Amino acid sequence: MTEDQSSAEDTRTKMDTVVRTSRPLKVGINLPITEGALAGKTARWADLFAIASQAEVLGFDSLWVPDHLLLQWQEHTQGIWECWSLLAALAAVTHRVELGSLVACTAFRNPALLAKMVDTIDEISGGRLILGLGAGWDGPEHQAFDIKSDHRVDRFEEALQIIVPLLRTGRVDFAGTYYQARNCELRPRGPRPGGPPILIGAKGPRMLRLAATYADLWNAEGPLQGLEQISSQQAVGDAACTAIGRDPATLGRSASVVVKLPMTQGWSHSSAQGKQPGPTSPEEVAEILRSYARAGLSHAQLWLMPNTLASLEWFKTVLDLLDQGEA
Repeated sequence: MTEDQSSAEDTRTKMDTVVRTSRPLKVGINLPITEGALAGKTARWADLFAIASQAEVLGFDSLWVPDHLLLQWQEHTQGIWECWSLLAALAAVTHRVELGSLVACTAFRNPALLAKMVDTIDEISGGRLILGLGAGWDGPEHQAFDIKSDHRVDRFEEALQIIVPLLRTGRVDFAGTYYQARNCELRPRGPRPGGPPILIGAKGPRMLRLAATYADLWNAEGPLQGLEQISSQQAVGDAACTAIGRDPATLGRSASVVVKLPMTQGWSHSSAQGKQPGPTSPEEVAEILRSYARAGLSHAQLWLMPNTLASLEWFKTVLDLLDQGEA
């Protein structure tokens, strides 16, 4: 073994022991891949690599990438890096953290091709991918990139009937109104015979039924900003499972949560503005996350504001407090 290989192995060993089993829920971060999201600046790959590497060393459980092509937010148009290209790169340069799409719009890509991409990236990552899926929304990206946006949920349901069996069994033969995958196979298969866990972002009766039917994890569409909102969403998820005869305890729960850190003051990025003040101490943030775990969340994807390396360092104390158990 060379000196470089030995050093890399030592780093992986250290990272593998960072997260302790007493943590009440998994804690991930959403990467700042939209224009201006890195404390008012646009993150380049070097920035995202640095954030991902530091998050892994500090003990975060997961990294999440949104899936958009062009955004309009508060009357401004924003660009964004492409989700699956970044996930493939992150799979190659990280070693421990889980990686997820939050959430991938099934309308953007042929569903059988998406399943192929997912299995390949799961292979690159060594089985660390979480496939987050959603129906998308009728934003400017659909027209700009010539993507059909009619019958969104109908299209999403058909996409699931291709993606899920392909990942679970490696085969599908499907002909629908919007999509076809005739005698389609995934070969070779990735590291997990049944594919990665599937997360569905959903609200509304029909989308919730699809999440209860197909998903391993349900993500409450957000980002959410309070325990009351999360608790009410949990009851809705339980009802969706009960309606199709599924034990609600078998559907994992996650939510995107905005966390405004103390260093947000004086930062001018528009997404940091709001009427509600943020927490003032790591102890306060840790207790908020504990309350989310008590409410049934198994995974929280944080939108840190600002989303910087300094914010990750500040949050390390929160992770240490969570690993110590209840206060």
